[in-house]
Amino acid sequence: MVEEKMDVHTEEPNSELGRAALDHGADAESSHEMPETAEVVQDRETDDTLTYSNGVIEKIVAMATLEAEHVLGMKGNLMHFVQEQFGAESLGKGVSVEVADDNGVIVNISIIIEYGSFAPDIFEDVKTRVTERLAAMTGLEVTGINLRIEDVLTPEEFAAHRKRDE
Repeated sequence: MVEEKMDVHTEEPNSELGRAALDHGADAESSHEMPETAEVVQDRETDDTLTYSNGVIEKIVAMATLEAEHVLGMKGNLMHFVQEQFGAESLGKGVSVEVADDNGVIVNISIIIEYGSFAPDIFEDVKTRVTERLAAMTGLEVTGINLRIEDVLTPEEFAAHRKRDE
């Protein structure tokens, strides 16, 4: 018999780099410890589990966020900067997730928006896209979205920043 209720379990971070970034207060998005995985228990009778790495959830959130109109890019933290210096592409950049006690996922997103755009509309668009994509792809329920506007740039300024950073 399959139980309908889904429980989300987490594991504590064990990465030295992750702890170092947290200990040194890399930025607001990494100022507290984040669990490493979300585990959805779907069938208690057989103990079968489906586990999502937080990196997978962060990547889905980042991709959904970038679909929103007037979102130019994501703003990462120190850990993402270090990863990019070693050639790793960080598709979850600008996103952190927390699994709440009530089995919901709280998402923290840091973005760069286009100058002249209306931020509250962007917020609503991002909330809708992230909630729908996470539910459709993982079955996880988003219980909170915290969107932080890190910068406002024209598309030309953003393109110049990207070229300079490459």
